[in-house]
Amino acid sequence: MKFHIRRLALAWLAASLVCVVLQAAATPNRQADTVQTSLGALRLTPLYHGSVMLEFANRVIHVDPWSQADYSGLPQADLIVITHTHADHLDRAAIDTLRKPATIIVSTAAGIDTLNCAPACGQVETVNDNERKTVMGIDINGVPMYNLVQGSAPGKPFHHKGVGSGYVLGFGDTRVYFSGDTECTPEMKALQNIDVAFLAMNPPRTMSTLDAAACAKAFRPRIVYPYHYRGSATEQFADALKGTAGIEVRLRKLEGEP
Repeated sequence: MKFHIRRLALAWLAASLVCVVLQAAATPNRQADTVQTSLGALRLTPLYHGSVMLEFANRVIHVDPWSQADYSGLPQADLIVITHTHADHLDRAAIDTLRKPATIIVSTAAGIDTLNCAPACGQVETVNDNERKTVMGIDINGVPMYNLVQGSAPGKPFHHKGVGSGYVLGFGDTRVYFSGDTECTPEMKALQNIDVAFLAMNPPRTMSTLDAAACAKAFRPRIVYPYHYRGSATEQFADALKGTAGIEVRLRKLEGEP
C-alpha cells in the first residue's frame, strides 16, 4: 500500500513538473518598463516584432498589433496606432481582437483607407507624416517613414515616402518615438527631445543595426529600444552606442525570439 501511494505521489510530481515546464515554454517574453512623466507613470511593454503596448493615465495604447503576438491576458485598447499598411503592422484580426466600442484608431490616410472598416471600427483619426493632432489627450506627431535605397528594384522602395508614418507620442513632457519601417532618414536625424525611441532594424526593409546606431547618435534619444529586429544581432546596436553619453540602450527579447 505504501509503495502504491509512493508511486502515485511520484507520478503526480512528474506531471506537475511537466506542466510547469510547458507553461514556462509557452509564456511570452514580456518585460515592462516604467518611465515617469510630468503627468504620471508611463508603462512600456514591447511584445512582438513591431507591436508595443503602452499604459498611461488608465488608458491602453497598442502600436501596430499583429496576430502573431500572444495577446491573451492583455487589456484591450483605448487607442490603436498603425504606422503603415503592411500586414505585419495593419492586421485587421488583431485590431478586432483589441478594440472596444470606444477605441480610436490612428493611422495615415493610406492606413485608414486600407483598413476600410468605417463605421464598424468606430472612430478613426488620420495623422499623416508631418502632421500633428491631439487624440485622447496624447500629442501625436507624424514623422516621415520610408526607404532611401532599399527596394525590390530601382525606383521601387519597400516603403514609399508619404504612405506610412512613424509617430512621436507625447505623454505630458515625455516624447516616445516609434520609427515604423524606415531607413535612417534626414527627418529621423533631425528629431529633438525624444525621451524614448523604438527603432526598427530588420534589413533590407529597414535599417541595419549599425545604421540605427548612427541615427540614434544623431538625434540622441534618452532611452532606445531595438524592435522589429527579426533575429538581427541587437548586441551590435548596443555595442555601437557604448560610451555615447546620454543614451541608454534597452535590449528586450521580444516574444518568439530565443
